[in-house]
Amino acid sequence: MSGAKVSAAEAVESHVRAFFEGHSVEVVEYDLGPERRAVVSGLRVLVVGPGPRGDGWAYVTAGCWAATEKDGHGLEFVMTAHVRDQRFIELMAMIAHYHREGRRLGLEHSVPIGEPWVPGSPCDHLLISLPYLHGPGLEHCPVPGGHARILWTLPVTTAEIEFRRRHGHEALERLFDEAGIIPTDPFRASVA
Repeated sequence: MSGAKVSAAEAVESHVRAFFEGHSVEVVEYDLGPERRAVVSGLRVLVVGPGPRGDGWAYVTAGCWAATEKDGHGLEFVMTAHVRDQRFIELMAMIAHYHREGRRLGLEHSVPIGEPWVPGSPCDHLLISLPYLHGPGLEHCPVPGGHARILWTLPVTTAEIEFRRRHGHEALERLFDEAGIIPTDPFRASVA
């Protein structure tokens, strides 16, 4: 991995550690395998344990920015879950690969997972949204030569994605607010 990529991933890690001060942060080097390794080489997933900022687990990519930045700006992703599980590390690697493979995810995009978020969950898509659980303090991350924006990968249902297609992203977010969803609950009822 080049020096610029290492510096960017280290800047993301430093930003996440500072934001989640008082939480354990484990760095998981994730190898996408021989056929995909070059796509997001050196991908790290930062696994943040429960602490002062919340009782959930956060999984943050470090390496997407370096693989896809344009004019110094790029994205990283965060997922918040109810437990520590290898499944969520793998989903973050999937998002990183999907983003890098030319699909270029952005705010209000969605990705089908192809199966439930966890076994038995009605959530089978990930919606790219603002990191409401963590706020702009996590979202805006300076990196050498630019800025990474950390967006939330929120597990949602097929019905919620269909509702969003018909009524728009803001209408779906209003439904989430009205229902008071717990975004880390894999078994929450669909709001649509």
